[in-house]
Amino acid sequence: MAQFNFGGTMEEVITDEEFPLQKAREVLADEIVAVLGYGVQGPGQALNMRDNGINVIVGQRESSSSWDRAVSDGFVPGKTLFPLVEAARQATIIQYLLSDAGQMTMWPQLQKCLSDGNTLYFSHGFSIVYHEQTGVVAPPNVDVVLVAPKGSGRTVRSNFLDGSGINSSFAIHQDYSGNAREKTLALGIAIGSGYLFPTTFANEVYSDLTGERGVLMGCLAGVMEAQYALLRKNGHSPSEAFNETLEELTQSLIRLVAANGMDWMFASCSTTAQRGALDWAPKFRDAVVPVFETLYERVVNGEETKRVLEANSAPDYREKLDKELEVLNKSEMWQTGATVRALRPENRKKL
Repeated sequence: MAQFNFGGTMEEVITDEEFPLQKAREVLADEIVAVLGYGVQGPGQALNMRDNGINVIVGQRESSSSWDRAVSDGFVPGKTLFPLVEAARQATIIQYLLSDAGQMTMWPQLQKCLSDGNTLYFSHGFSIVYHEQTGVVAPPNVDVVLVAPKGSGRTVRSNFLDGSGINSSFAIHQDYSGNAREKTLALGIAIGSGYLFPTTFANEVYSDLTGERGVLMGCLAGVMEAQYALLRKNGHSPSEAFNETLEELTQSLIRLVAANGMDWMFASCSTTAQRGALDWAPKFRDAVVPVFETLYERVVNGEETKRVLEANSAPDYREKLDKELEVLNKSEMWQTGATVRALRPENRKKL
């Protein structure tokens, strides 16, 4: 295992050079991998494994849009595409990729499908860590493992297709067979991971839930909305407010951060921008620390997961979600965004 220096702390990381695809194929040669759930993570992981020569079947609810999508992606009903329980019964490795609420609902059925020596695979530590809420407690005679790609399901697939892959974290919760680690690494490479970072189920879910509600999604959306509203309140046009809040971020600045870090982005901007950013960053940091502390506490004590399970298990959840997303889509800020995106230079020939 390779050692890397992360800001002064040495950590172990698995690379595809020390665990190449051919080794993954050999480890998984006699396995049947069932991907249960063809929604968010399922398609990317299933398609990548199939392309990498792994014996993959898909389990999905019939008469659903996800079932139709699996068919359109080349999975054949009765051969490589089955109802959830039937797929689980055929598998030696079950990739449990339903939504967290879906995993809780299906668990009574799934646990009856587990045989001695099976591997139960997750891409999120939610169900296992919060087992008192989900009821998901694996029997002692199976391996329980995790590979969590650090990106959306769409990115898992698109990165694979462009040859770059995606980084993932991995963990072993239960090693009944004595070979759980090797199988986990093989699965991680097979789904398209470039580098694999060791973690635990608890650390994965705590950091993931905090990140989604924080900088990656919730905080980002909230801060953007606040700045856009402030500029509009003070007489700036919609396009100007959007450009100075989002467009410059997504089309320029965040790309510089991704390439070489925040300091390099600062150094690439005007001295006026540098001074303002350096002066105001600590103010924003200090302002949000209490919010993040509350958020992390709610994640660890299970309040956030309770909220998720209650909301996402409601029979009208999808209808309510669609309405919430429609409010975002129909807002002035995001309607402005649609027009701004259409006016990007690379799109001028499409107008």
